[in-house]
Amino acid sequence: MAKDSSARGGARASAGRKPKPINEKIMEGNLGGRPLEVLKFPDIENTDLEGEEMPKPRDFLKAKQKNGRDFLAYEIYADVWQWLKARRCDKAVNSQLIEQYAVMAARWIQCEEAISEYGFLAKHPTTGAAMTSPYVSVAQSYIKAANQAWYQIFSVVRDNCLTEIGTNPHDDLMESLLKSKE
Repeated sequence: MAKDSSARGGARASAGRKPKPINEKIMEGNLGGRPLEVLKFPDIENTDLEGEEMPKPRDFLKAKQKNGRDFLAYEIYADVWQWLKARRCDKAVNSQLIEQYAVMAARWIQCEEAISEYGFLAKHPTTGAAMTSPYVSVAQSYIKAANQAWYQIFSVVRDNCLTEIGTNPHDDLMESLLKSKE
């Protein structure tokens, strides 16, 4: 509380040292001595597992686009979900967050395709002078939003995964962009 009795100052959100992932705490021997919260999964070898399909994503992830091409969000959603399932974190991440990431990444790919098709420059509507294509700033906005969503997904995996995280589907976005040209 400040001297003028307004609620300013004090502890700031996300200030201080960031928590360590659980696998690092286990490897170091739990130096703090507090009980570690580990997600419990059934023992795979001793149970009869039935395959569980990916939760059905919403229809807008498969919608046809105005240019006639397929929307790549469904494939990105499926890739991320399979990646999460392989690390046993598919239940820990909200499916809406995966959908949000998939849409942002797919829109970024669309903007990059438009930049490749129309170029980096456009004609200003009133003066006719050269200007930066609006697709460039839109692409930057979408990749920023996709990165933010991915950081949220990845932090859940990093904090809860006891195995090696391995390859990252977010790193394959450029590959998706190049595949969409075919």
